[in-house]
Amino acid sequence: MKRILISSAAGALFAAAASSAFAQSSVTLYGIVDEAIRYQTNAGPGGNDQVAMTSGPETHSRWGMRGSEDLGDGWSAIFRLENGFEAFNGQLHVPNTLFSRQAFVGLSNKTWGSLTFGRQYAPAYDTLGDIFDPLTVGNYWQNSWMYNGIGPYLEVNNSIKYKGSFEGLDINALYGLGNQPGALGLGATYAVELTYTYGPAMLNAGFQQVSVPTSATGSSVGTSVGSSINGGKSNFLHISGAFQVTHDIRLLAGWLRGQDQTGLTDIYMQQSGAPTLKGPGSPNRIDDTYYIGANWHAMPALLFTFAYYYGQTRNAELLDGTLGKGVNQSATVLAEYSFTKRTEVYGITDFARGTGAFSADYPGGVNGEGVPTNTIGRTNQVGVAVGLRTMF
Repeated sequence: MKRILISSAAGALFAAAASSAFAQSSVTLYGIVDEAIRYQTNAGPGGNDQVAMTSGPETHSRWGMRGSEDLGDGWSAIFRLENGFEAFNGQLHVPNTLFSRQAFVGLSNKTWGSLTFGRQYAPAYDTLGDIFDPLTVGNYWQNSWMYNGIGPYLEVNNSIKYKGSFEGLDINALYGLGNQPGALGLGATYAVELTYTYGPAMLNAGFQQVSVPTSATGSSVGTSVGSSINGGKSNFLHISGAFQVTHDIRLLAGWLRGQDQTGLTDIYMQQSGAPTLKGPGSPNRIDDTYYIGANWHAMPALLFTFAYYYGQTRNAELLDGTLGKGVNQSATVLAEYSFTKRTEVYGITDFARGTGAFSADYPGGVNGEGVPTNTIGRTNQVGVAVGLRTMF
């Protein structure tokens, strides 16, 4: 009996191996480990500075698996599982969520594109993070604040996503099911990105709308925090461009508009340690952000990135609980030196300053006694970081 079982097991293994070889299946393990030490001015109430170990300015640490199986006639079955973690303490980037970045399965065709199902990046995250934002939707508040209002919606649960390329036009569209009984649109996400490439020039336009229920658990929204208004809308619109001037120089520019009716953007915009807001949040906050940037390969192993962001907000919550306007600006210079294709060191310096409603987003918006203040200097920040990134 033992011999028969062993023979049967061996036969099954050979059959599986033969089947895999015939189907041309592949599974790849990949990841990034990225760590930095950062000095930050005005990092706490009263203007206290900070030195901390943190993630890098562009990429969080992650590991994942992606795979495909050839189904014939140009079709493939595909999947991806991607985890985010913090290398400085080993914790999950999103508590209690193993594959917080992506977890999907789907079908792909060489001609018609791909259709995938699961937890996936929002199309705006794909295009801005991979191509059009100079700092790839960065990690530090000082280079990513313009996305904070939609940050919880950049990974979409319960989503159906289509990606295809046709004669220079790339289409990236997503629908996230709300999973709310009796209300098809409640908790749902709608998004589309169109990118056209013509020679060295690329032009992109995108839109995303999220309907946030009072209890977001189980919906497409990637957070359990709900809107004070059941079905409150969070909209995001942008136009972006990129131009490859030479082999070594690329220019980028764009405009982003966010409109939030959930009252949550005022909270999401805040840094850690910022003053507690008094009101329920704006019922109709509008943010317009403009940016310009450049990537310059000074040498094959040395890449410089320059970025400047200018944002205006209106109908946003002020420190005293009323609604008003504000301006925020940030500028960043990043230098990356590659030892190999997989490992690099980098250094970054950045400056940010907020006034008006943006004063509520800085820890310096309160003084040492916890009293709100709009003193110039308390809502300015300078950051410097050095780090190491390796990929596998």
